[in-house]
Amino acid sequence: MNIKELLLNGNSFAELLRQFSIDQNDVRIQDEEVVLSDQNLQHREIVRENICIEGWNKDGVINFFGTLHYNLLNKLAVFEMQGFEQILPRQVC
Repeated sequence: MNIKELLLNGNSFAELLRQFSIDQNDVRIQDEEVVLSDQNLQHREIVRENICIEGWNKDGVINFFGTLHYNLLNKLAVFEMQGFEQILPRQVC
């Protein structure tokens, strides 16, 4: 199970996506493979990582910055957002 699926099991992350009109299929957790490949995860119950979650909607790209708290043993994850930025698509002249 990947981190995005764990986050979507909770209501708060799904609500965050709804507030920004982002479909769950249009979300990518940057460097997710790197976070999950850490060999020390097997020996830690709860892990905290600073991450960026990238989402796309009709208005452009939205990057959410914050802390991911997750427990892979219990299949739980929570995203604590500290901020976001919206990147508007470039206009063609």
